Amino acid sequence: MEMTERRRSILRAVVEHYIETAEPVGSKVIAYLAHLDCSSATIRNEMATLEKMGYLEQPHTSAGRIPSPLGYRFYVNELMEEHKLSLQETDRINEAMHLKMRELDRVIDQAGRLVSQFTNYPSFALTAGRDRIFIDRYDLLMVSQNSFIVVAMTNTKVVKNKLIHLPSDITEPQLQLLNALLNTSFTGKSLQELTPDLMHVAEKAAGSSFGLISLVVSFAMEVLDDLEHSSIHTAGVNHLLDHPEYQDVDKAHKLLTYLSDDPNLAHLTEPLMGNDDSTKVLIGPENVAEELKDTSVVLASYDIGDGMKGVIGVVGPTRMDYAKVTAKLSYLADNLEKLFNGMASNSLAPTSQQKALGTSSSGSDKSNHTDDDSSNQGG
Repeated sequence: MEMTERRRSILRAVVEHYIETAEPVGSKVIAYLAHLDCSSATIRNEMATLEKMGYLEQPHTSAGRIPSPLGYRFYVNELMEEHKLSLQETDRINEAMHLKMRELDRVIDQAGRLVSQFTNYPSFALTAGRDRIFIDRYDLLMVSQNSFIVVAMTNTKVVKNKLIHLPSDITEPQLQLLNALLNTSFTGKSLQELTPDLMHVAEKAAGSSFGLISLVVSFAMEVLDDLEHSSIHTAGVNHLLDHPEYQDVDKAHKLLTYLSDDPNLAHLTEPLMGNDDSTKVLIGPENVAEELKDTSVVLASYDIGDGMKGVIGVVGPTRMDYAKVTAKLSYLADNLEKLFNGMASNSLAPTSQQKALGTSSSGSDKSNHTDDDSSNQGG
């Protein structure tokens, strides 16, 4: 059976009217909405054909029809027109996006709340680092007789530095020896590979200077832990109960339980974490989890920088306005990427001390210390 233009028009009208009303759609309504030059009987026959093709379903209690997951998929792939955000919608999103947000988790959390607010669906926002991050190079730079700066560059080209104060003096040759040992034994190692056994080997090689090695490696571990950190935020879960599909308490409870588990949400974003797609729509059975078989998920990804990627998404009934939701998620994702790129650009300018030392940092680093009160003591 062929998907003719008339059947395409009927399917589009059924999907869009059901999205708007949550009520099964009959032939008379389709005749009015689709502006077809044919009788209601012909439309009924075409709807019956679409049902046989798997694009429509007929609830037992109604003479009308509703879209099937296959029908939604065909709509998203073939029939959905690009939704143009209104000036009011873009103004609201832009106003919210330009709040003075700085910390990554705070930005991601706020983004998730905005997604839920603008779509009226439960939302989630996730950030994840690269699979394997390690220190590619160490540089130790003498500042005074009892202080030096450690500069660590990762394989993702992130540069972090820290000023370390010592209770006793250190010479330039000693510092260069430490520098060589660090670059020989502690580069190319992920956080998980910086093991006690490796530290034991370094202790034998460094002798009395092992305390300094330990200080530098501890700083490196902090850097790697920050970059590998993943965070997940959910918002608007109560919006589920606004939709007629979730008036069934058992059905709503199963989905709410699923959404409250961070590993579930992390698994849900995997379709975008491993490829170059910027958006993804998963309809009903296309979701691998049993709890999502009657649910649709829309995802949008963006680049955070520092080797990190973010995903924002919504979960809701298959009777979802895919065009509007996709447009809003894409717009928010684009703005998040611009926001993070702007934050990174603004933080690239080195301080006067870094200029003098020839070092720079890729961002505002909570590990940078220049006051004696925050210094480390080593021996």
